[in-house]
Amino acid sequence: MTLVPSSVGYSETAISVDTLTIPTTPEDSLNGTDKLDEESTGTRTTVTDESDPESTTTVPRVRSICCVGAGYVGGPTAAVIAYKNPHLRVTVVDKDERRIRRWNSQHLPIYEPGLAEIVRISRDGLGGKSTVAAKGQQEEGSTGAVASPERKPNLFFSANVAKCIRESDIVIIAVNTPTKMRGSGAGSATDMTAFEAVAADVVQHARNGAIIVEKSTVPCRTAQMIQEMITVRRPSAHFEILSNPEFLAAGTAIQDLLRPDRVIIGSATTEQGQVAAQTLAQVYAGWVNRSQIITTNIWSSELAKLVANSMLAQRLSSINSISAICEATGAEINEVSASIGMDSRVGDKFLRAGIGFGGSCFKKDVLSLVYLAESLGLKEVGAYWRQVVTMNEYQRNRFTSRVIKCLNNTLVGKKITLLGYAFKKNTSDTREAPALEIIKTLLDENPGEIAIFDPCCNPYVIESEIRQLQSFGPPALRDDGGAVKVYSDAYEACASSNAVLIVTEFDEFRNSDPVSASDMKAASQPIPIIAQEVKTSKPSKEEESKNAVLTTSIEDRLIPQPDCAADCPDCQRESGRDIPVHKLSENIPKKQVDWEKIAENMQTPKWLFDGRCIIETKKMSNLGIRVESIGSSGDAF
Repeated sequence: MTLVPSSVGYSETAISVDTLTIPTTPEDSLNGTDKLDEESTGTRTTVTDESDPESTTTVPRVRSICCVGAGYVGGPTAAVIAYKNPHLRVTVVDKDERRIRRWNSQHLPIYEPGLAEIVRISRDGLGGKSTVAAKGQQEEGSTGAVASPERKPNLFFSANVAKCIRESDIVIIAVNTPTKMRGSGAGSATDMTAFEAVAADVVQHARNGAIIVEKSTVPCRTAQMIQEMITVRRPSAHFEILSNPEFLAAGTAIQDLLRPDRVIIGSATTEQGQVAAQTLAQVYAGWVNRSQIITTNIWSSELAKLVANSMLAQRLSSINSISAICEATGAEINEVSASIGMDSRVGDKFLRAGIGFGGSCFKKDVLSLVYLAESLGLKEVGAYWRQVVTMNEYQRNRFTSRVIKCLNNTLVGKKITLLGYAFKKNTSDTREAPALEIIKTLLDENPGEIAIFDPCCNPYVIESEIRQLQSFGPPALRDDGGAVKVYSDAYEACASSNAVLIVTEFDEFRNSDPVSASDMKAASQPIPIIAQEVKTSKPSKEEESKNAVLTTSIEDRLIPQPDCAADCPDCQRESGRDIPVHKLSENIPKKQVDWEKIAENMQTPKWLFDGRCIIETKKMSNLGIRVESIGSSGDAF
């Protein structure tokens, strides 16, 4: 593994939240020693060592990028690339026209803190109305104020897949690659149906010389499959294939993109492959420290993603296994985790016990690694990693069994409330959420009602997923004659409940000292994208610019979005749940629940099952609520 040479011109200063600026011109996004060739041939000459005039590499200049796949990876990734590279045309394509319509509207299909702001700025552009003035020069008539340039839109969403692929220099494949559920390798192998179909479209329509980038999580040696496809379908064309895996965490995806701890680019070891890698690296050059951009051979890059997620999943399953021992012995899992986390050899990340990991990555990537090992005849290796998934399922089932046991082994006629549905806080991502499996188990006990409240998920999305359970059994939703009802208010969901289950670790559900509204807002949007703007294009004004203050907010400069049609289904279905367009930075309001109010309206005995270790038990005891927490002994043991 080698570092990309400093010749690519990456900023050597790590990005700072306090100095985040909004790029408005191509010049703002270029740095280092990059410069256009005098003959304007469309390439960029990068000098790797000023003392060696012969160590020069010609890197193609990128003008347009197409990202195929408008989901949780493709949408945010393309938005940040466009935001940080205003000179590039970035297009996200998807055959799902409804999804594309939502990306082009006020109703983004996914929720991530900070995403709405970046999409608005890149998709709609900025007017040139605001001014920036140095401190001490803000009085009327001051000559210290300078107009901030406008920014033209450079992020587009389209369902015309073939056309957009054909017009792009780089084509990024970012489609879902779930676990295969039927046929050979079912339950472990990666389902490559969608990826293969998109790869075929890319090979068919991409212009000769384009760079194809694997952003999806794929099995090792997938690039070879693409190359074989090229050989068969377009033998006279040449494409360089790169692997550029994503390392995004739901709830912090924008922060992960703006401040990545590493960017991995895998390529062929040939000179052309290395040039292609540097070409893609230039896209990241405007905001990523050069030491964090790593190039590898393409197989290492493909495997690195699987191993990274498997290692993280392994830590979660490991600490969850210890939580079972804590419950049986009287030890406290939070105290054990804190003690272990202070060991510098271990670290404190991914040591919080809970009801198991969810999301679209961990389980499928671990299983993909299992399948790879077994395919190579490494059965013991496969068995080792398979146990990570087994332990995860055991933890979730153990939690549900504890609920049923504490309620005298019967839920008939009782109301159970789930606080949280998404697999993780500050996201609307419900893929592989433990909540769904918990609901399935609880329904078998014939409860009077299963109430659900989630502060980020659209109730209609939850209902649509619950309704899918009906194809495997009796009706699940209350509206269809079942027991499940989704609420938009936490207090209504908890009213008359026999037991409340904390399924997602939202800060709203904590019972620690009340968090201020500003702190809750900051927690939901960790990066103040549009908090300030600093103009630094004139060296003579550099010092003044460092102390600049914004006299007109960026929100005032946003180009107005077109109004939705009168029959917009999103407006109709999300009435009361939508985010006001003029309050972009607030996103979904955050407020801690009043547990005293909840306790007053619960059935006696009052049970609370903390599946995320976020509740202070003693405070709940004062409210007459009996608490059972993961990794803590209770009346059930």
